[in-house]
Amino acid sequence: MTEAAARTFRILVVEDDVQISRVLRLELEHEGYAVDLAADGLAGLEKALKEPDLVILDLMLPKMDGLEVCRRIRTKSRVPIVMLTAKDRIPERVAGLDTGADDYLTKPFSIEELLARVRARLREKHPQSNVLSAKGLTMDRARHEVARNGAAIQLTAKEYALLEYLLLHRNHVHTRDELFNGVWGSDFLGDSNLIDVYIRYLRGKIDDGYDDKLIQTVRGVGYMLKD
Repeated sequence: MTEAAARTFRILVVEDDVQISRVLRLELEHEGYAVDLAADGLAGLEKALKEPDLVILDLMLPKMDGLEVCRRIRTKSRVPIVMLTAKDRIPERVAGLDTGADDYLTKPFSIEELLARVRARLREKHPQSNVLSAKGLTMDRARHEVARNGAAIQLTAKEYALLEYLLLHRNHVHTRDELFNGVWGSDFLGDSNLIDVYIRYLRGKIDDGYDDKLIQTVRGVGYMLKD
């Protein structure tokens, strides 16, 4: 697993609308990202030059507009920039891309589309290995194979999906609802207690017989895969 895939990505949101920035922070943190906020262009520029992994940048900002922020970032950094704006005219889109933005969304936008754009820009900047690993456990996503210390482990489709989610967000504590939504999806009509059942199944296959337990229970919160 590459360093980029193992660590938590840091995302800077430069947005002066408090409600929008709050929603973005909650949604991004729910996806496992570390989020920093800036409410004006000058503060956003200062934080952007500290090299986050991605910047979500509003066009209309106090103190310095988003186009100028983007232009100044590009003189010193190639950090991916996703620009947001309430303007829907072609010239504003072209101006944003011409100043160096990597992507562009017009308000109002769906959070699912924004998250997809964020994932795409991060994949371009930080290509991930097909192999995820932690403490002797390996998951080869190209071959759909799992092993620990070289011994093959057979998993059902849902066990595999849950383990993949935990590996992709390792060292991060997840509530049962987060795991349920991340693996089964928010549209699935089931009981989030199903997570406890599948965590028990996974432990029986990847942790039993090993002193070093990968799946940890965080009392009162949920579960994490700790490397």
